[in-house]
Amino acid sequence: MCGRFAQYTDPRRLARRFEILETEIRVFDARPRYNVAPTQPVLAVRLDDEGERELVALTWGLLPFWAKESKLPYSTLNARAETVAEKPAYRQPFRKRRCLIPTDLFFEWRAEGTGKQPFAIGLQSGEPFALAGLWDRWDGEGQRIESCTIIVTVANPLMATIHDRMPVILPPSTYDVWLDPKTPLETAKALLQPYAAEPMRLYPVSRRVNSPRNDDPSLVEPEPQTKALF
Repeated sequence: MCGRFAQYTDPRRLARRFEILETEIRVFDARPRYNVAPTQPVLAVRLDDEGERELVALTWGLLPFWAKESKLPYSTLNARAETVAEKPAYRQPFRKRRCLIPTDLFFEWRAEGTGKQPFAIGLQSGEPFALAGLWDRWDGEGQRIESCTIIVTVANPLMATIHDRMPVILPPSTYDVWLDPKTPLETAKALLQPYAAEPMRLYPVSRRVNSPRNDDPSLVEPEPQTKALF
């Protein structure tokens, strides 16, 4: 699945990479993040009311617009690609409110002996990439909460060495199609495939990433005397 990731690329660089006008940056916390955890704010790219891309901060863990209270459910951190178009929490966002989650690395854990070893996964180029996401807007109790979920699919051969699922990584050529609410649902769903393994890298990192209280550059560095496994 996807329970932690990193967003440390400067928002203005992200704006250029995702073709967002400087005037369409709506972020509230621009500091580098090396250990983004559930229920925290994350940066996301979506379309505004005029159909232009904007960079915004959303809470990680989707709160459906129809929820009776503002409590964020941990069960909506990830949406499964196989059922995202049918599940009540995701059905409307999948139709109308798709987004991109800019990401530098994401983390996954592999059971080893009596513990679990965390790994960082990203692109060999070191460039940020986009995870497929959905967002929703909840109004109630005198507040507005805009939140998101990350879509996951089956693992590619690289990810399968540590886990059977992975977040959906979208190539830049698909961004317009994914974001456009007019895209046919079958076309959007067809994009939810495992990313190719060849451009990716995977390496072990410090177990300090296990605690969301830790958030510093050392968390994305390879463990001492280790190299990328693939």
